Amino acid sequence: MRVDTRSAGPPAYKLVTAPGVPPLMTVRFGRGMAGWPPDEGHSHLHHFPLLAYFAVGGVAMRLAGRLWRVESGDVYVIAPGEVVAVEDTGGVEELEGWGVVFLPEALGPQAPGSLLAWHTHPLLFPFTRGSGGVATRLRVPLADRAAWHERLAILDHELRDQRDGYQTAVIAHLTLLLVELARLARDAASDFRLNGEPLLADVFTYIEDHYAERISLQDVARAVHLTPGYLTTLVRQKTGRPVQEWIAERRLGRARRLLVETDLGVEEIANAAGYRDPAYFARQFKRAHGVTPLAWRCASRR
Repeated sequence: MRVDTRSAGPPAYKLVTAPGVPPLMTVRFGRGMAGWPPDEGHSHLHHFPLLAYFAVGGVAMRLAGRLWRVESGDVYVIAPGEVVAVEDTGGVEELEGWGVVFLPEALGPQAPGSLLAWHTHPLLFPFTRGSGGVATRLRVPLADRAAWHERLAILDHELRDQRDGYQTAVIAHLTLLLVELARLARDAASDFRLNGEPLLADVFTYIEDHYAERISLQDVARAVHLTPGYLTTLVRQKTGRPVQEWIAERRLGRARRLLVETDLGVEEIANAAGYRDPAYFARQFKRAHGVTPLAWRCASRR
């Protein structure tokens, strides 16, 4: 990594790549790391996605405009351009964790129709503002934390040892890690409860339970006892997107999964995802992903 000194504001880190080397790296948080412990008030940003997993908690940091106390089992999903600042170094001596930084092209070749563009690859949704996993912080269940630690340690070992075939191995381990992350991020309601937003959790619970029906903004507002106008303002302020877009995103998420995991036709998938008009569904899908539903299916299976 190197610091981009041309931009004003906090230091901005860029990932420097070399031909034949996968564009990703691991960082070990804790004792032994260069520049550790961090200074209170230090802030910076990254030009790449960053996944930070903490096996042992400690410190508090400001991320996405909020103050977070890092706890054991936390995963922080940090999108490119988000400013990170260390606010409180209390407990820093005990903190242990891993960071994984990468460029989206680490997931495969940028061939036409491969769907590996930043905003369309399903494994990158958690890193996109307002998409996929809503919360910046996710929580790894206690029973899964040893597996997370082991996967990160293996990824780190492959990158450092660089034995024959390591390029293929690290991409495979990164993909598996992002699959696990996507599974954690899938339940938006739980994410909001974890992050102290019970009202938004109720909104997303209602969407989850009724997205396949003909629901509207008015239906969601009625369910959480708010006016449509106030609900629209609240959800947009908290997530960056209006309620209608979240309904559409949930429906499209269901459609993406059915396209990959089943051989159902487009009309059947549209109905299962809450669209009564298959042609409208196809237009919405192409607008969101840049390709038709069948092209998505073909590319994903390749």
